[in-house]
Amino acid sequence: MSDRADRTLEALGLDRAPREEPLLYPGAWPAESGLLVGDRLLPLDEHAAYEGRTPVLAIGSNACPAQLRHKMAEFAITSPVPMVKARVTGIGVGVSAHVSLVGYVSASPVHAPGAVRELFVTWFDERQLAVVDLSEKAYDRAWLPGSAVHVAPEAGPSLRGVYVYVNRNGVLRDGTGAPRRHPGERALLTELLGGSAELRRLFGRTPEEFCARARADRSLCARGTRLFLEEGLVTVSGLERFVRAQQTGSPGTGSSLSPPLR
Repeated sequence: MSDRADRTLEALGLDRAPREEPLLYPGAWPAESGLLVGDRLLPLDEHAAYEGRTPVLAIGSNACPAQLRHKMAEFAITSPVPMVKARVTGIGVGVSAHVSLVGYVSASPVHAPGAVRELFVTWFDERQLAVVDLSEKAYDRAWLPGSAVHVAPEAGPSLRGVYVYVNRNGVLRDGTGAPRRHPGERALLTELLGGSAELRRLFGRTPEEFCARARADRSLCARGTRLFLEEGLVTVSGLERFVRAQQTGSPGTGSSLSPPLR
């Protein structure tokens, strides 16, 4: 088998997109940094230049190469996407308080001081960023300065900040009232359906039924999103101030750092 074939998403076990198989959400993430080029994930040159690109922290399926490939293919975009593994302090992975039209309940970032996770920073050019923005209809893209989140890539200096998608509906809470963690789609839907008779009435008793009923049913997804709120399952992510700061043009944390030019 050639080196080219070895780096295909299929050969790497990264070729299945949650948009097509919702219960796979958030999808398979790479083991290391890479350059997504069409159907291949190539090694990332440590001297790669990111000028003109925007750093966006991937919390859920945007760290899945197959999901990114699916989004870009809709608009016939074939330009490479650098995916850089990073050690991130200050952000947790919560659960969006909305039901997505593609059939799953997605992840959303939450403020988590001191929490450390390995996540991916995706570096999008202008056209790629527009595509991802369009795909994140329930989210606002907000700039988190280095004073709020510390992002240390595998190679190179720490970033002075990063963009992240913050859900407009808030996030789901756990039994203590704190944001709940996203445990993977099947486990999440099993927990949610087990805790709500009305959710079972609307979406069925199993994760498979939930995904099948939710998929492309705008009215049902909206009803499910309202139900989360009605049943007192929703709390704030703690990142709303960064969305407001961006909308008003004022710094959210007293930092003078501003988003990179695009």
